[in-house]
Amino acid sequence: MIPLLDTIQVDGDQVRFRAKHSGRLYQVFYRLPTKEMQTYFQTIATPIELEISATIEKAGSKRNFNGFNYRQYLKTQNIYRIITIDKITAITKINSWDIRYLRRKLILFCEKQFPHPLSSYMTGLLFGQFGQSFDEMETIYTSLGIMHFFTLSGMQVSFLYNSLRHILLRCGLQRHIVTVLLIPIILIYGALAGGAISVVRASIQKGLSACGITSLNNFSVTLLLLFIWQPKFLLTTGGALSTFFVFVVSIVGYKIKQETKIKNKVMMTILLSTASLPLLMHAFYSFQPVALLLTLPLSFLFASLMLPCLSISFFVSISTGISLNQLNICFIWLETAIQSIEKLTPRPMVIGKPSTAMLIIMFITIGVLIDRWSNQKIRFALMMGFIGMCLLTKYPIKETITVVDIGQGDSIFLQDRFNQHTILIDTGGKIEFMKEKKWQKGTKKHNAESNLIPYLKSIGVGKIDTLVVTHTDADHIGDLLTVLANIPVQKIVVSQGSLTNKKFVAVLKQTKTTIQVAEVGQQFPIFDSYLEILYPKLPGDGKNNDSLVLYGVFYQTKFLFTGDLESEGEATLLNSYPLLSVDVLKAGHHGSKTSSAKTFIKTIKPKIALISCGLNNRYRHPNQETLDTFQSNQIAVYRTDRQGAIKFQKNGKSWHIKTVK
Repeated sequence: MIPLLDTIQVDGDQVRFRAKHSGRLYQVFYRLPTKEMQTYFQTIATPIELEISATIEKAGSKRNFNGFNYRQYLKTQNIYRIITIDKITAITKINSWDIRYLRRKLILFCEKQFPHPLSSYMTGLLFGQFGQSFDEMETIYTSLGIMHFFTLSGMQVSFLYNSLRHILLRCGLQRHIVTVLLIPIILIYGALAGGAISVVRASIQKGLSACGITSLNNFSVTLLLLFIWQPKFLLTTGGALSTFFVFVVSIVGYKIKQETKIKNKVMMTILLSTASLPLLMHAFYSFQPVALLLTLPLSFLFASLMLPCLSISFFVSISTGISLNQLNICFIWLETAIQSIEKLTPRPMVIGKPSTAMLIIMFITIGVLIDRWSNQKIRFALMMGFIGMCLLTKYPIKETITVVDIGQGDSIFLQDRFNQHTILIDTGGKIEFMKEKKWQKGTKKHNAESNLIPYLKSIGVGKIDTLVVTHTDADHIGDLLTVLANIPVQKIVVSQGSLTNKKFVAVLKQTKTTIQVAEVGQQFPIFDSYLEILYPKLPGDGKNNDSLVLYGVFYQTKFLFTGDLESEGEATLLNSYPLLSVDVLKAGHHGSKTSSAKTFIKTIKPKIALISCGLNNRYRHPNQETLDTFQSNQIAVYRTDRQGAIKFQKNGKSWHIKTVK
């Protein structure tokens, strides 16, 4: 197996990269056994071949509604299997050359020669790899809606082409000779920049422009060549957005004729932001209006100042060994300014993900709107229609109850029609297993960032009315702060017993949100009814048998949510409510044998049991004994580990059950 060196990413004791074997491309993962091996992968710059013992399997597919499909993404990169290395038995240096090796050396040179954050911007803007040290700023740029400067614009190509053309013409070369020289240079640069669609697209377009092919013909030929090179590029978010931006400019750019260049750029910015809104909603579920104000000044800053400074600094350093590290202060100031702007800026407007049919109608509406802009009546009607479609996406007309697949843990979301009321029961989270040594610790990532939060935003949830914390286990509330950092919550409901947990109380103090201590009989309005707290009546310890138990009758269907309640707590619950009847039970403690006791199940007589547990979890939940109990009582079982997220959607007077798998 031959690793593609420029794809190596080391994060603590984890390394991932792409590799070739027998003509096929694989995504590879490996847990590093020693710090020496970590250093080796961080610094390797010569081609090698690995002899390994490993497991080959398909990548995981989508597990939540509107969720990211990793398997589908890898297919767009022509990767159909992932490899998890158990052991590297031999590493052999090989005689081979690929432009990827040169790219790797240049990236390592920048990281070694320049301080952070200068090195991150240099590797990112010049060679298409920002690295993990840029993760925090990437989140901020994305929140402000301006990350496309780095990933979609292809401005590096324009800068390189225009700069070299100016220099060569100044040297006295004829125009046609300059063109012949520049075309291969920009195509080679496209490879050095990582082969990102935006850079390759910009490289092809510049080459075609140099040959006299412009406007719509240029776009058409570029699109054809991109399809030949990478047929699935439009299935990626970056490929779709980058291509769409150029399409809009090619189709309607010539219509924008203002008195000055600045007015032209302002109008083009507004046009691109408006026209791309459906795609932004489809990909990111939100829109940041502030991006309209930031786009123009930042485009000037990066294209006219930052790129020239980075390029000059790089070429001076690589040719003379002198590093212009004084530039670093400029990027520190830039990041400080961007962070300050982000703190003063309202959160992005969460709109939600439009359906495929809605997306098509939106694009048609925008196309007609641009074409008939001069007709005031048609313009007004189309604008109202587009706003109406956004509102339908933001405020769904059907009620839903979703057991979100957050891995090993619990998170259940109740969404009323038009977002009138929203209730989140637990947030999920990872139980942390401490790394023994500092070098093993990588970037801390929260489950909610990849499953719960994207799902909530995709269904138009910009705020949560009530967040119920059933108890203090990390797999139920570990991602509480992460959720609050992304979606405002009006109040958090906790049990009296949970306040005996000092760590949990410390977390609550960080939330700056209204905290309400739960009481039996307390009700939360939802679905023209209410969700009621049944248990615990007495203060406990905040652990499993102190879990808040919630009950609701929604459209003639009785739901019971039990947190991690075990058999002892179930018996206490039945003593208080001996006639308790249930249609849908969220099984306690992820289907563990300590919950869902036979007596409890026979008494409440549920028709459906929902089990939230992680795929191949270390606890082997759900337990076979619990599954046998459900089967012997003719209870239909839905499991997130096998079926992904589980959704109850209101259909007429009853509920319709959907699963991701």
